[in-house]
Amino acid sequence: MDEQFKGMLTYQGEEGQVQAYLSRPDTIQPRPAVIVIHEIFGLTDHTKDVANRFAQQGYVALAPHLFSRPSLARILTPPNIGEAMRFNFSLPRERMTDAAFIQQELEKLPEGSRETVEKVRKIMFAGGLPHESLVKDLVRAKNFLASQKFVLADKIASVGFCFGGGMSFNLACQTPLAACVVFYGNNPDPIDLVQNIAGPILGIYGAEDQRINSSLGELVKSMAQYKKDFEMRIYPGAGHAFFNDTSANTYREKPAHRAWEQVLHFYQRTLLEN
Repeated sequence: MDEQFKGMLTYQGEEGQVQAYLSRPDTIQPRPAVIVIHEIFGLTDHTKDVANRFAQQGYVALAPHLFSRPSLARILTPPNIGEAMRFNFSLPRERMTDAAFIQQELEKLPEGSRETVEKVRKIMFAGGLPHESLVKDLVRAKNFLASQKFVLADKIASVGFCFGGGMSFNLACQTPLAACVVFYGNNPDPIDLVQNIAGPILGIYGAEDQRINSSLGELVKSMAQYKKDFEMRIYPGAGHAFFNDTSANTYREKPAHRAWEQVLHFYQRTLLEN
């Protein structure tokens, strides 16, 4: 592999080859690395941009495309995910868990579109994602980075957003990381898995994100019980996905900028100063 690289590659996952986007600084010196874990939308240009931003700060950044494994890639294509998410966003917020209403709305879609949306929703929102196996793909991403001569093998961290935030948490529970950042992700389940975390954790949340925030008390209690290095920041005026600057509905510029500075400060402490 050339000493300068920005683009797609593959590494061996649990089920087969996993596609990933790699972005790294223009230097031959080994650098700390960050595994960037995407939202439920899959590996988007926004996720790649976040990886590029880390590379600009001197980190090697690898963003795995967790939905590229053969069993998911046929259904979870970008167009199919986009179609399903447009359907989701069309639902009134107060009816998004009303199964009968959702079925009525699905019946209004053209047949081909309805089949696509139903298949995607079944995988993404009805327990169809193989979370445990996907975490193993992330463990293999860490091992792949550790084997690269341009990476400091003992300075590999993770960061994840929404779905990826929960995956970042679970990755830290399954393998030692130098640091872990969680943007509004679900807690590990069961919560006692946090006892396995080896490195420092930074949790970032929007104050208006009621679903995620409802379990933060349990998270803080467990972090204290197991004596973990844990920081948490809650940003007023921000909701779920407030960091994604490609989503006009959820992006909040000032909290997003403050959160980014907090992440850089955290990685400075955990990856560069130790």
